[in-house]
Amino acid sequence: MNNQEKPYVIIVSELSIDGKLTLYRGASSKELMSLMDEEAYTYLHEVRSKVDAIMVGCETIRTDNPSLTVRYVKGKNPIRVIPCSTANVPFDANILSKEAKTIIFTTKRAPEERIEKLQELGIEVVIAGDYLVDFELLLKTIKEMGIKSLMVEGGSSINWELCKLRAVDEVRIIHLPVIVGGENVPTLVGGEGFKMLSNLLQLRLRSFFKRGYHLITEWEVV
Repeated sequence: MNNQEKPYVIIVSELSIDGKLTLYRGASSKELMSLMDEEAYTYLHEVRSKVDAIMVGCETIRTDNPSLTVRYVKGKNPIRVIPCSTANVPFDANILSKEAKTIIFTTKRAPEERIEKLQELGIEVVIAGDYLVDFELLLKTIKEMGIKSLMVEGGSSINWELCKLRAVDEVRIIHLPVIVGGENVPTLVGGEGFKMLSNLLQLRLRSFFKRGYHLITEWEVV
């Protein structure tokens, strides 16, 4: 995807040593995140405070109910961008609070009554696709809205969509010192995969350091 058509995209995630996002498929990522110490949380919120927007999928909203605000450091709250093909966001979700602006990207198959209810709650709703959210259109739209940098906190399906588009500029990992195991447990990137060596997304290690008890690695896409 043309860099001029999209924001600067940073995937940020907490991962077990074997690359798992959760304890099992369908589990909240907050369980693993509870292993993070305050310095690791501070790093995460430092990144949030420096970007224009933050994105997670609606499955993460339903499972984890995050606020996606800046709390461990001083700084502005990023705009919350939520792709959700059916607009099936709980009406009491934390991302619908007034702490920050929220934009929900949905599709033509989303029920009109859900869209209207979200709009009544003060949420901007954008149609971007017929059956599934078109991520290329989403990125172009938010760039046109003035969003120049986007932090992506998952999950694995969204990460795949962005990697498939080659829209990712950086990947930053907070390594959790545990092994989860499990063949079907979500990893950093899901989807169908690239399958061929020549198609793989290539990265270069930019920096690595410790925050508290956690190794943090920062990678640039080349």
